Amino acid sequence: MFDLDQLRRTKWHLDARPIRTLEEAREFIESVGFCLLYPLKPPVLVPTFIGAWAGGEDHLPTWQHAYADPRAQQATDLMVRLLREQAAYEANLFDENNAFLVAGSIFPYFYALVGERNPKQPPKPGPRSEYSQLACDAYEIIRREGPVSKHHLLESLGGGTSTPALDKSLAELWSKLRITRVDYKPGEGASWDVLYRWSPEAVREGIGISVAEALSALLSKYLDCVIAAEQQEVEAFFGNFVPRSRIKEAINALLSARELSFIHVGNRSLIQMSPGKGESAVRPSQPRSIKR
Repeated sequence: MFDLDQLRRTKWHLDARPIRTLEEAREFIESVGFCLLYPLKPPVLVPTFIGAWAGGEDHLPTWQHAYADPRAQQATDLMVRLLREQAAYEANLFDENNAFLVAGSIFPYFYALVGERNPKQPPKPGPRSEYSQLACDAYEIIRREGPVSKHHLLESLGGGTSTPALDKSLAELWSKLRITRVDYKPGEGASWDVLYRWSPEAVREGIGISVAEALSALLSKYLDCVIAAEQQEVEAFFGNFVPRSRIKEAINALLSARELSFIHVGNRSLIQMSPGKGESAVRPSQPRSIKR
């Protein structure tokens, strides 16, 4: 019997096997590839880090209620340790208050889809630019002085810059992987750095991967993570950062190559990794130095 829910619960550590150590957290993120820190409403078909930390999915907080749940701080502390050593990377995909984590081994593929192909060229404001003047000014300070805290950025930008305006500008830069949060300290908050300096090898590797190769690899890893899914569920997830027309093309190409196949569960037709294919679409990454 193909018990999809049970297979996911096992893979996502929702079966009373909580992750507690850094090694367990590394193994979890490498196994699933992607996860959110907290569940979203409406839900997104992806595991959560706090669910794996708790070992279950009962009464998990959303980010809006995390302040009142002691599990949230403990899970966040473990997540920050993953980020510090680049075992995982954080992206601003769903909500800047709810970390979206990508495993270190597949992050170059994610960067190939989302990041800038010429990251050392500073962003410029303008009528057709994706970046505001404030975002460009903040980027220059981070590039020159980073890692820097948000408090330091506010001081450097001068009075008249509000916290909400700075948050919006940081989100502009983060959404294109220009910058990333690299640490968090009580009293100081998050520290930011330019991504190409924080993780030069991952950025270089990502620049060298084509969009088609990256999407195929991430589609395969996602299906390995969720075991099997309806095509519309796959499109809903990847549609957050890739045009749906391109997702359909990639799925059809993988089906034609027999990397993916259909399986029927009840009255649902699901896509899965073809038996024996495993994670063949993802090239192994070279080991990277670990920052401690």
